[in-house]
Amino acid sequence: MLNDSLRYHDNQLYCDALPVADIAAHTGTPVYLYSLPRALANLRRIRAAFDWADARIHYSAKANASLTLLRALIQNGAGIDAVSQGEMQRALHAGASPDDIVFAGVGKTRNELDWALRHKVGWINVENVGELELLNQLAGSASTRIALRLNPQVKASTHQHIATGHGGAKFGLTAEVIRDILARQASFPALDINGLHLHIGSQLGDLQATQAAVRLALELMAPYPALQTLNIGGGLPVAYGPQDEVLEVNNFAQALRPLLEGRPLLLEPGRAIVADAGILVTSVLYCKQQAGHRFIITDASMSELIRPALYQAQHAIVPLQPDSAAPLEPAQVVGPVCESADQLGHDVPLPPLQAGDRLAILDAGAYGMVMASNYNQRPRPPEVVVMADGHSWQVTRERETQEDLLRGEHMF
Repeated sequence: MLNDSLRYHDNQLYCDALPVADIAAHTGTPVYLYSLPRALANLRRIRAAFDWADARIHYSAKANASLTLLRALIQNGAGIDAVSQGEMQRALHAGASPDDIVFAGVGKTRNELDWALRHKVGWINVENVGELELLNQLAGSASTRIALRLNPQVKASTHQHIATGHGGAKFGLTAEVIRDILARQASFPALDINGLHLHIGSQLGDLQATQAAVRLALELMAPYPALQTLNIGGGLPVAYGPQDEVLEVNNFAQALRPLLEGRPLLLEPGRAIVADAGILVTSVLYCKQQAGHRFIITDASMSELIRPALYQAQHAIVPLQPDSAAPLEPAQVVGPVCESADQLGHDVPLPPLQAGDRLAILDAGAYGMVMASNYNQRPRPPEVVVMADGHSWQVTRERETQEDLLRGEHMF
């Protein structure tokens, strides 16, 4: 949705103090555009909501791994939650301290674990017994901080593809397995099992599942005084449209306060920091009426933003320069990729449009560019950041070229 950073002024869509149309004229489309002022404001808002706790915020880099964004968040006190060696390396490149990195993930390779140990990352979240045994072997005489990821076997009220805490999910360890591990910690002398981690899903729709998971984690930790830190993951919801009723972060935090006040906490928000700080700007290629449907064909596609095809996600789509007097009529906003699933918006209320008009797909700052592909041999778009001053912008990733797509490939 529109917000303080992405708003209309003088009948133009602005990103902070800058007309989006002016930026798009320089870069071409499609192009991702992020507002650092908005992302940093979201970070401050989450931090303030948990000001009653000894809470450390680790931004989830899988949501958006732009180096400029990572650097800004790190410089403003955020740690990093990483799920691969690549994300850890980007975090270090952006200025993170190794101690401020949490390494998570259900399928860490031996090489990744060895790399994390050698670089002394702050935490490793363990998701199976085999991983714990391998870590103990690799760590040698070092003492490495470990959090065991609890799968509380509760179903979060969210889309099935982003629910991670139920029994059928691949993530985490059951309470029974964690009890067994804690009862034989002496079997892992190189590991400092210092906390539990839980993350039951993204876009959490209610508090009951989170509270139930937290209570179970606290029950598991109670007999072990050395087990102090609880990592409650991310999952803070964002509204993708005016129809979305989401839980405010203050309400989320206050509901957990009676359970967690006074305990060291880690939080791993990603979407809640960057989703509404980003847009995907696209140009209209063609408009057509067919079989009772109005199609707006754009130069953006599922290759640039796969969320609508993958999750049936709905993003608001708005003109950069709206005509307030023009009637709004439903349109199917689609891309040029040769897939029926290449639809960016269904029944989107839009005014009359013509080739060359530009649109903004809102709330595209999370799980946009990081999930982009070269399907149909499409070069990935550039990323542009409006800097923290709100008045200047920089291209933080260049647009790929066809030559980039051929680089590294050999023909025999």
